[in-house]
Amino acid sequence: MMQIIKFPEKSSWENLLKRPVQDERKLAALVEPILKEVKEEGDDALIRLNKKFDGYDSKELIVAKEEIDQAEDALSHDLKMAILMAKDNISRFHEAQQQEELKIETAPGVFCSRKSVAIEKVGLYIPGGTAPLFSTVLMLGIPAGIAGCHEVILCTPPGKNGDIHPAILYTARLVGVDKIIKTGGAQAIAAMAYGTASVPRVYKIFGPGNQYVTIAKQLVNAENTAIDMPAGPSEVAVLADENAIPEFVAADLLSQAEHGVDSQVILVSTSEAVIEKTKLALAAQLSRLPRKKIAEESLNHSMALLVHNQEEALALLNQYGPEHLILAVEHGIEVAKSVTNAGSVFIGNFSPEAVGDYASGTNHTLPTNGFARAYSGVSLDSFVKKITFQQLSREGIKSIGKAVELMAEAEELMGHKEAVSVRLKYLNDKGDV
Repeated sequence: MMQIIKFPEKSSWENLLKRPVQDERKLAALVEPILKEVKEEGDDALIRLNKKFDGYDSKELIVAKEEIDQAEDALSHDLKMAILMAKDNISRFHEAQQQEELKIETAPGVFCSRKSVAIEKVGLYIPGGTAPLFSTVLMLGIPAGIAGCHEVILCTPPGKNGDIHPAILYTARLVGVDKIIKTGGAQAIAAMAYGTASVPRVYKIFGPGNQYVTIAKQLVNAENTAIDMPAGPSEVAVLADENAIPEFVAADLLSQAEHGVDSQVILVSTSEAVIEKTKLALAAQLSRLPRKKIAEESLNHSMALLVHNQEEALALLNQYGPEHLILAVEHGIEVAKSVTNAGSVFIGNFSPEAVGDYASGTNHTLPTNGFARAYSGVSLDSFVKKITFQQLSREGIKSIGKAVELMAEAEELMGHKEAVSVRLKYLNDKGDV
């Protein structure tokens, strides 16, 4: 169960807030040979690794249209309606993120602009092990479609019989992803990064995964394939005061703890009574949870921190930079203004983190492991590049040319200076002064 720590000194925060440590060098040593196999042997390596890791012994790597057709029939009407509602909300939020081309004249005759251009080829990794995350198909496939990515492929691990969870297949079709490959783990990341006969090479890879997937993404990133963000195990922090409802807080902590044994949950409160009541609620709710063992192990390395006041709580949480932050406090909107480091913030007693995972409209692919201090979560921007343009008229080159010449000369880059000088001389010789 969660460890309770009362009034920790600020000097101890850094140590207290450390994430579960992974031996990245050891993981990399295990993953690198897998990447090499796929890079050198392509589909043959995928077929062999599918059998080794998932028990799927077949040369069929691409999901057939008939399998997707059957998936739709396998889902209940109610679940399909829930997925459609989530799709509408996520689409609405991400469509609103579209930006018009920016155009400005920075100086007389100097015209600059910037526009968003879709990343042409993207790959989506969808975990399918203990929790088939079909919601992630929505979170990644929808903005990819809105951005206008030309090629979107999806990799997900198959079952022993080659089955993919029908909700993953149904949702993929719903968002316009029709190339689905039966492979998971580090080998899927390698396939998307290097390309094989069945898997097109992509320019950027998105999606969560276990520690091997995470390391694989980081390794291919070093070889010129972009990734959405560095990420680790899932995490949530809850800030609770006397207005919090302990049963709600406990449910929020458990909803994150059940993700995996390495998930981290933290409760920060100004009320010892709320912490104690939450602890009781945790015990009661944990006993009813199907993934009890996973959540229990996660709670064993999580903590509840009692602090003196809200200001201290916010300072601690901003230092931590949680993936998800729940503000179960009075005047939550005002308190949220002081949050500087978090992936996504949930305000008030009726805003559980689970709504962001599924259907509120925001994206649930978020920075973990403290990266929220510098990274944003996935958004429409993640699927586009911002390209800048400039066009100078005769007036433009004359208006800034002298400044450029002086700056280039000061940096001792005379070729740069000459590129301007030759134009100014041309205009001068033509009498255009």
